[in-house]
Amino acid sequence: MKTAANAPSTVDPPAPASFAEKGRDKWGALQGVHWGDKIFHYTTGTFAILVLALPLLMMVMLIAASRLSITNFGPAFLVDTQWDPVREEFGALPFIFGTVVSSLLALLLAVPVSLGLAIFLSELCPKKLRKPLGFFSELLAAIPSVVYGFWGIFVMLPWLRDSVQPALARWFGFLPIFQGQALGFGMLAAAMILAIMIVPTIASISRDVLRAVPDTEREAAIALGATPWETIRHAVLPMAKSGILGAVILGLNRALGETMAVTMVIGNRPKISASLFDPSHSMASVIANELIEAEKDIHVSSLSQIALLLFGVALVMNLGARWLVSGVKRRAAKITASVKLETSK
Repeated sequence: MKTAANAPSTVDPPAPASFAEKGRDKWGALQGVHWGDKIFHYTTGTFAILVLALPLLMMVMLIAASRLSITNFGPAFLVDTQWDPVREEFGALPFIFGTVVSSLLALLLAVPVSLGLAIFLSELCPKKLRKPLGFFSELLAAIPSVVYGFWGIFVMLPWLRDSVQPALARWFGFLPIFQGQALGFGMLAAAMILAIMIVPTIASISRDVLRAVPDTEREAAIALGATPWETIRHAVLPMAKSGILGAVILGLNRALGETMAVTMVIGNRPKISASLFDPSHSMASVIANELIEAEKDIHVSSLSQIALLLFGVALVMNLGARWLVSGVKRRAAKITASVKLETSK
């Protein structure tokens, strides 16, 4: 005979709490907290909101400041090559050209060095030397850009003018990019100083990405008889390639926005030239050179539009790079968790 205690329960399970009920529960829990914790909670929340709102506020202000230039020139502003504040003729193409070419050349010079340094520090370097070498490589990122520019003027430019550019013109002068007068100042100088500045950024992030690759990948390759180079090539680099790409994009992002060092060595001439020896200009350098002296509203608005373009490109590239780097770490965490699960069975 079934008793009431043994009878099956007819009580329905509680319904899942709605979003409003969860909010009220959280608010009620917060009301029971000490007032100091409440102040800390809302203060840190306010800081987080400000951090999110600041880029949006900057974009709104730049759009407002660029309205006159956008209205007067329209899309032609991006393809016009004339920059004459006296005649109020403004075109951003020379600055876009100088920024893109100098940054891409810097990547071409910096990526092999950065990747080699990251591989050595994460895979091949003895443990006693790993921390000191990592510290000194990251120390380059702490040097102010104006110091790089000062070094570039008094050390790098004379070396380029007297040794490098004449040798390039003598051996490769049949190419348009190595023709022209050896001045020292120019696109080549800007690319070289940018390459030196972005090496620590790319190397540091690439090293962290390589370290995030699970050791099981290396152990599996070694168990199959792979050499250290084959282990790095076939097991480590394929898994870290998207994160390394993110590091390269972050390095490119810094190169695009660099101002003082580039301004001091690029020559500051708003002309498009095929030769790397000729002076050029960049978006960041023209803003630094002309914003203080700009008197006419259309001049200020044109500089603001260049700043808006630079801000948008940097923001998009930064977000994309962070997404790529985080993707590598997520995949590495999944592989590590699956390996631990298999070994625990």
